[in-house]
Amino acid sequence: MFGIIAGRSFSLAGMEAAETQVMETPFGAPSDHVTIGRLGGRKVAFLPRHGPEGIPPHRINHRANVYALKKLEVTEVIGVNSVGSLREELPPGRLVIPHDYLSPWGILTFYEHQVVHVTPSLDAALRGLLIRGAQGAGVAFSQEGVYIQTIGPRLETKAEIAMLKNFGHVVGMTMAHEATLCQEAGLAYASICSVDNYCHGIIDTPLTEKEIAHKARENAGAVHKVLLRVMEEMA
Repeated sequence: MFGIIAGRSFSLAGMEAAETQVMETPFGAPSDHVTIGRLGGRKVAFLPRHGPEGIPPHRINHRANVYALKKLEVTEVIGVNSVGSLREELPPGRLVIPHDYLSPWGILTFYEHQVVHVTPSLDAALRGLLIRGAQGAGVAFSQEGVYIQTIGPRLETKAEIAMLKNFGHVVGMTMAHEATLCQEAGLAYASICSVDNYCHGIIDTPLTEKEIAHKARENAGAVHKVLLRVMEEMA
């Protein structure tokens, strides 16, 4: 079964035979109930990472979210992530399927009391599915990019962005935690990122949360098309 973890501006419309599961984990409750149904003929478990009340990014219980999907026998997870662009040539409205990520601070783990070293990576096969899905859906996308995770909840300063743009393409606050925890749990993970804004200082236009949310809602349709193509291919 596929798992999909998404943000506030994305809802998985068109799920058939949907039912909700209330989950508990050793790490507490996940962000919300998990909705299980079928999309494009494929069984899917959908979990909104910010929950119904808008949990801020630095307070999301990522361990509970990933554990809940593992408990439901999910084997592959797609993250839908809102990001800011570090490059002028990567405009809002475009999708990015990252090939790597950078997150050297605030690293989460399931292994607090034992030594387990994972080598972080995004699943190549699942990335390939997303790339083919984006090609089939006819959406504007980049099939590579480095995702940089910051801590949040505030956005980044101009000085921080000036530094980060030397190392990556997009910035967000959630994907790296999910990717690492999924790998520790034995779940394949890849992400489809929605570019919803230019990062602070990349262009001269002031950045507002309202504008970011508006663009994220606009981009949700393109993301949904890609996911539907992926599920149809796997059905």
